[in-house]
Amino acid sequence: MRRVTLFLNGSPKNGKVVAVYGTLSDLLSVASSKLGIKATSVYNGKGGLIDDIALIRDDDVLFVCEGEPFIDPQTDSKPPEGLLGCDTDWLTLNVGGRYFTTTRSTLVNKEPDSMLAHMFKDRGVWGNKQDHRGAFLIDRSPEYFEPILNYLRHGQLIVNDGINLLGVLEEARFFGIDSLIEHLEVAIKNSQPPEDHSPISRKEFVRFLLATPTKSELRCQGLNFSGADLSRLDLRYINFKMANLSRCNLAHANLCCANLERADLSGSVLDCANLQGVKMLCSNAEGASLKLCNFEDPSGLKANLEGANLKGVDMEGSQMTGINLRVATLKNAKLKNCNLRGATLAGTDLENCDLSGCDLQEANLRGSNVKGAIFEEMLTPLHMSQSVR
Repeated sequence: MRRVTLFLNGSPKNGKVVAVYGTLSDLLSVASSKLGIKATSVYNGKGGLIDDIALIRDDDVLFVCEGEPFIDPQTDSKPPEGLLGCDTDWLTLNVGGRYFTTTRSTLVNKEPDSMLAHMFKDRGVWGNKQDHRGAFLIDRSPEYFEPILNYLRHGQLIVNDGINLLGVLEEARFFGIDSLIEHLEVAIKNSQPPEDHSPISRKEFVRFLLATPTKSELRCQGLNFSGADLSRLDLRYINFKMANLSRCNLAHANLCCANLERADLSGSVLDCANLQGVKMLCSNAEGASLKLCNFEDPSGLKANLEGANLKGVDMEGSQMTGINLRVATLKNAKLKNCNLRGATLAGTDLENCDLSGCDLQEANLRGSNVKGAIFEEMLTPLHMSQSVR
């Protein structure tokens, strides 16, 4: 095993003794870690570039750099005048351990009110700290600083792949580069993928169902299922509150105890669906088909459709014993041959509703609007007490 002493390029001080093993890339990685830089090149004491690990001998003294030319520590131990920040226009910045060489006019002229302009407009006013090589220390991210410096050079926003625009934006705000902030905000907005409002398909939803235990409540509030085929699926206890289920096929689906509060079911097909204990408060089912549905729960749990919009629905032949349709709108609805025993229809709009053949025994119709409603072939007589306010 060989060992070598590593120094920063141009510096005869603070060397690090390391072991040499593996490839040249391994040595550069160790040098980066030991010296706190992003090492890219290694020189020997005479300025020769080492490009093969086999060229290194035991106890060699090597100088590591980040890509800049070799600086002889014997003759160039004093940093050049430009690095010391004299009145020359050239400056070197040490931003987060990475060196950038630029001119004072680049940092000052384009954005005269920025922090960088105030830092370097007049020598010594800001009290800038310098490292051992005379470069001005700036504790910021070099990856995000580079696009800012290039913008100050030529006025164009150019960001390499893999650089997060949000990071560059925060640096621009920190340094007060106002004109660049506007460019970055536009670029970030344009880089965002368009919002996906496409409906969830049956295949996607079945995948969710299979991954969820039957006793767990699946949260689907506000999701878009418009036009999806969800027929014959087990949808018990699922929370569809405020979901878009318009024009869905829910025929023969099991929606026992599902939460459909304020959901959009307009134009949907729910024929023969199991709706025991369903919650459909203030839902919109205008024009939906609910033929032969079962709302009746033997355990006594009642379906709640209070305040629902059921205009023009077809609920012919449905079992709705004890259902709550209080203040719901059933204008022009078809409820032929429905079982509405004990149903709450108080304040319900039943205008032009077809209730022929229905069983309304003990149903509460107080305050309901029965203008134009059809009560032919009733299974049990309708008493006045059921409709008197």
